[in-house]
Amino acid sequence: MKDYKPKPLPFDELMSLPSFSLPNLSYDKKKLAFYYDKTGRIELYVMDLETKKIEQISNGEIPRAPRTGFVWDRKAENIFFGKDAGGNERNDIWSIDLEGKTKALTETPTFQEHAGNVSHDNEWITFMSTKSGQMNVHKMKLDGSEDTQLSASDVPVYGGLWSSDDKWIAMDTNEMKTNLENDDIYLYNNETGDMKRIIRITEDGSHDNFGDWAPDSKSLAFQSDASGLTQVGIYNLETEEIKWLSDGKNIEYVGRFCPEGTQLAVLENYESTIKPLIYNIETGEKTELKIPSGLAFGVQWIDCTKIIFFYSSDLARPEVWLYDLTTDKYEVLLKAEYGSIKKTMFTEPEYIKYKSFDGLEIPAIVYKPKDLPEGVKLPAIVNIHGGPTGQYFRMFDAFMQYVASEGFVIILPNVRGSTGYGTEFRDACIKDWGGKDLKDALYAAEYLKTLPYIDPDRIGVGGGSYGGFMTFLAVTKEPEHWKAGFAWIGISDLFSMFEESMPHFKYFLQRQMGNPIEDKDLWYDRSAINFADKMTAKLLILHGINDPRCPITQARIFRDKLLELGKEEGKDFEYIEYGEVGHGGFGDIETRKKSIRAMTDFFKRSL
Repeated sequence: MKDYKPKPLPFDELMSLPSFSLPNLSYDKKKLAFYYDKTGRIELYVMDLETKKIEQISNGEIPRAPRTGFVWDRKAENIFFGKDAGGNERNDIWSIDLEGKTKALTETPTFQEHAGNVSHDNEWITFMSTKSGQMNVHKMKLDGSEDTQLSASDVPVYGGLWSSDDKWIAMDTNEMKTNLENDDIYLYNNETGDMKRIIRITEDGSHDNFGDWAPDSKSLAFQSDASGLTQVGIYNLETEEIKWLSDGKNIEYVGRFCPEGTQLAVLENYESTIKPLIYNIETGEKTELKIPSGLAFGVQWIDCTKIIFFYSSDLARPEVWLYDLTTDKYEVLLKAEYGSIKKTMFTEPEYIKYKSFDGLEIPAIVYKPKDLPEGVKLPAIVNIHGGPTGQYFRMFDAFMQYVASEGFVIILPNVRGSTGYGTEFRDACIKDWGGKDLKDALYAAEYLKTLPYIDPDRIGVGGGSYGGFMTFLAVTKEPEHWKAGFAWIGISDLFSMFEESMPHFKYFLQRQMGNPIEDKDLWYDRSAINFADKMTAKLLILHGINDPRCPITQARIFRDKLLELGKEEGKDFEYIEYGEVGHGGFGDIETRKKSIRAMTDFFKRSL
C-alpha cells in the first residue's frame, strides 16, 4: 500500500466564506431581502434591484441560526421574521423596518410561531402557532393586536396565504384520521369564518398541498403525489375542475404564478438535481431554463419575462441569479465568494447507484480526494442525511469537500425513506425506521468495499438528526460493520423523544413510526439505547443543549448508558455538548466550524 499525504483545503477560510440564504422579493419587485453572514453571523440585508446597492438592516436581532423564514409587508416597508432564544425554535413574530427598528409582535416563549403572509390591504398578517396545543393558523394586525385563531385542529395546520381580494386564506391539514399520510387543501372564508375542504385527490390518502393563488383569485396552483410522483395542477374555484400541468414523467413541485397569471414556475426533481420549469397556463406548454445541471430553486417573478432563483452545483457555491426568459441569459445578483480558494481545488463528486440487500438500486453521491494515486487505501464514511424525508442533492457541500480533502471517501446515500424518487420509495420505511433504510446504509458500506482505493477495515458511519438516529442504531444493532461512528443531534430513545416533542413534531413521528403504545415493540426495537451493550465502534456524540427536535436528553441518556455499561469516555466514546445551540446550528459560522472540525478530527483519530 502506498503512503498517501492528503492536501486539506484551508479549513478556516472555507468554512468562513460568507453565504446567502432565503432571498425574498418585495411585492413591488424593487427590493430583495436575504440573510447573509458576512459579519460572522446571520443578519438581514436588502438589495435595491435598480441600483444593486446592498444595505444591512439588522444588527444582532436575527437568530444566529434561524429555522424559520421571513415575509415582507405589501408596501415594502417592514419585514416580519421569527426570533427564538439560543436555537430553541420557540419563535416569536417580530417586525423590522428598513431603518433597523424592531418590535416584538408576539410574546410566547413556550410555543413555536412562524410568519405566514400579509393581506393585500396591508392590514393583517397570518402566522402559524402552537399556542392552542397544536400548530394552527392565526391572523393578527400588523402591529401585533387582534390575534385571531383561524383553524382549530388537533393535527398540524400549515399555510395562511391570502387570495388577492383577501376573501380566502389557503391552508393544508389532514382530517383523515385513519391515514396520517395525507394532506388536503382548505379555504378559510375571511368574511364568514367558515372553513371548507376543496381538494382531496384520493380517499386512499395523498399529500395535496397548496402552492399559489392566481392573481385574479379565480384559481390556484397546487401539487399532489396521488399518482406516485408529485405533480402540479390548477384548481378552478368556480367550476371546481382540475387541470394537470405535469406529464407524470418526473417529480414536479408547485411554484408561483407570474404577475399576469399566464405562467407558473415549478421545480423538477430528477436524479438529485432541481431545475425550474415554466408552464404556459393556457396551452400547458413547458419551457426549460438553459442553465447548468445542479440545484436551482426558490423561483420568484420580477415580471412575466424575468425570474430570480437560488443556484448551486457540485463545484459552485450558492448564488442568486436573475434570468431573462426572452433571451435565456442570466446575471448574478448575489455572487458567491471563494477568497483565495480556487474552484480547481475542489473534488467533483460522482452520482452513482448501488444495489441493496433486495436488489433495489439506491442513489448516492460519492466524494473522494482529488488526484488519487494508484495503490492507496483510504478510510471511508457512510454519511446519512436527516429527515428521513430529506434528500442529498448534487450541490456544493463545503463539509464534504473538506472531509474529502483530508483523505476520506464519503458516500451520501439517499436511502429508502428519502424524497425525490417517488412515494413508494419515500414511504418504504414508514413504521420501519432502522429497518430497510439501515440495510441500505450497510450496503453503501459494502459498495465502498468494492472500490480499489478503500480500506475495508476502516469504514465509519455518521449523520445528523435522523442520520444521527441511524448512526446510533448502526453502531449498536450492526456493530461488526463499523470502526467508528459520529452521532450528531441524534435520537437514541423514541419513547422519551416523543414525550419531549412539540405537538407537530409528535404528529410527524406518529405519521412515520406509529403509536408509542400500539407499536411499543417496534419503538423498543428501534431505540438504540436498548442495544448499547453491543457497541464496539468508537463513537462521537455531539449535541446542542437547546435542540427542540432531538432533545439534548437523547445524547445524555445514551452517554449515561455507556458509562453504566463500563465504557470509558475519551477511550470508547467522546461526548460534546454545545451551549446556546439548537438543532445543528449550521447556520452559524462558529458552530459550523466547531462541529465539522470535531467530526473530522475524530475520524482522523479513529479511522
